[in-house]
Amino acid sequence: MLLISSTLFLVFFSCSNNVFTNSNYQQAPFKGYDKLCTNDWWNRNNNKIINLKVDRNKVIAFGIYTVSENTLKLTAQLFPLYPNETRVIQLNIFQDNKWVEIQKTKINEIGWSATFRIENWDDTEDVKYKIRYGLDAFYEGLIRKNPMDKSEFSFAALSCNSNRDIGNRQNYVRNINYQDPDLIFFAGDQSYHHKEHTAAWLKFGMQFRDIFRNRPCITIPDDHDVGQLNLWGENGKKAKTILGVKGGYHAPDDYVKMVERCQTAHLPDPFDNTPIDQNINTYYTHLIWGGMDFAILEDRKFKSGPSGKINGNGSIRGDLIKKKNYNPKDIDLPNLKLLGERQLDFLKQWANSESKHQKVVLSQTGFCNTSHLAGRFKKRIVADLDTNGWPQTGRNKALQLIKEANAFHVAGDQHLGTVIQHGIDKFEDGPFAFTVPAIVNDVYSRWWSPIADNKMGHHLDGFGNLLTMHAFANPNSHSGGSGYGLVRIHKSKNEVTLECWPLDVDVSLPNAKQFDGWPVSFGMN
Repeated sequence: MLLISSTLFLVFFSCSNNVFTNSNYQQAPFKGYDKLCTNDWWNRNNNKIINLKVDRNKVIAFGIYTVSENTLKLTAQLFPLYPNETRVIQLNIFQDNKWVEIQKTKINEIGWSATFRIENWDDTEDVKYKIRYGLDAFYEGLIRKNPMDKSEFSFAALSCNSNRDIGNRQNYVRNINYQDPDLIFFAGDQSYHHKEHTAAWLKFGMQFRDIFRNRPCITIPDDHDVGQLNLWGENGKKAKTILGVKGGYHAPDDYVKMVERCQTAHLPDPFDNTPIDQNINTYYTHLIWGGMDFAILEDRKFKSGPSGKINGNGSIRGDLIKKKNYNPKDIDLPNLKLLGERQLDFLKQWANSESKHQKVVLSQTGFCNTSHLAGRFKKRIVADLDTNGWPQTGRNKALQLIKEANAFHVAGDQHLGTVIQHGIDKFEDGPFAFTVPAIVNDVYSRWWSPIADNKMGHHLDGFGNLLTMHAFANPNSHSGGSGYGLVRIHKSKNEVTLECWPLDVDVSLPNAKQFDGWPVSFGMN
C-alpha cells in the first residue's frame, strides 16, 4: 500500500473563554445562510437541530468513504471548531498490530469537513481505520475489502430525510446492519433545513453513521440540501427564488459549494471537473466496487427551468401542470436540457465502455412522473416538471444510454416507492427503475392513483411517457409509506431482486414483510 502524507497546514487563532477577541476573524461567507459553518458559531443561540457544543473528545462527528479502482477517499466531518484549535486532522490504519498514521490533511474552514485521498489502496483485505483529531478525539471504522468474489452484491438505498422528525433512526440502523449490504446509497434530501446545512448534515451523520462507518457510502445532494424547494440548475445560473422555476441556484455559490463538498468529496474523482456558472463544481462520476459499476448522475445541475419557456402550454403553476387536456408534445421544446450535453457524453462513454461489471445508474429522481395525487390535501396533478419525465426528449436520450449499458436505475426524491419498467419507443423496451420511498414520509406525500381501473401494467405518465408499473407503496401503506430499498444483484443468475422495507418492520423477525408488491425480480440480458 502506498502511504501518502499531505502537506501539513496549521492555523492558529486566539480566544478567551470561548469568545473570539481578534477583529480579523473570518466572517460567515454568505448572508442569511448557515452561521454555524465557520467562526463565531459559539456566539449563536443553541441550535434546535443538534447540539454543536460537544465535548472536545467527541468533535469528530463521523467519517464517510468510498473505494474505487484502488483509490480510497474518506471525508471526516467535524463539529465546529474554536479559533484556537488546529485545522489539521489525521488518518490512521491498523497495520502490523499497531496504528499507523498514513495521511494528514487540512480541515475546511467553511463547513468543517476534511477529505483524505489514498491511491494504490490494497482492497483485498479489511482494514480498520481511525480518524484522529488532536490528542483525544477519535472516530473508528472499517474499510471493507472488495467484495468482488461474492456471488451476490447488495446495496441499500435511502432518500428524503425529514426535518419534522429529527430523532434517531434506530430502526434503519438495526435493519440495514442486520441485512449487511455491501454499499449504502443516499439519493438526496439528506437535509430539509434549507439554510442550515452544517447542523442538518451533522444531524444526518449522527443518525446514520453506524451504517456507513463500516462500509462504502454514496451520498448526493438534492434540491432541499442546497436550499431550494425544487432545482432546475441550468448550468449554475443565479435563481431569484427558492422555487427556482426559471432555473438556477438561489443560495450563494459558496453555500452550494460547501454542501456539495461535504456530501460528495468522498466520491471518486469527477469525470469532468470543469466548473459551471458561478464557479460551482461538478461531481458526476462512476464507482467500481464489488463487480459493480455505478454511474452517479447530477440530474438537476444542467436541467432547464420551465418558467419563461413553456408558460401557456398546460396551465403551468411554475412546477406543476393541472390542465387535463394539454398536449405533452407542446412542452417538449427544442434546446431544453435534462442531463446536459457534457453529462450525456459521460453517460455515453460509460455505457459503451468495455466492462465485465454489472452497471447501475444512481440519480436524485426518476425518469418519469408516477404521482397523481400530492400534498396534504391529495390534490390531483397531471404532471410534475420537477421529475425527470420532462423534458421528454432529454429523458429518452438518457434512457437509451442506460439501455445501451444494460443497466438499471435507482433514485429517490418522490416520497413514493415504485418499481417500473420504462418504455422508450414502445412499452417495456427500456430499463427497469426503482424509486425508493422517503425515510420519513411526513413532508410532502404522493400517491400513485391513475384514473384507469388497472393500477398495474401499462400506463402513460402525465408527459406521455410509457411505463409499466410493477409495484408501488402509497402513503396509506404500512408505516405511512416510509421505508428504504434494498437491491440484490445475483451475479451467477444474472438477476436483480428489488426489496422495499417499511420503516416499522424488524427485518430480523421470521414474519417480517415488505411493502405489498415486493420483492420484484428481473433478469439482465
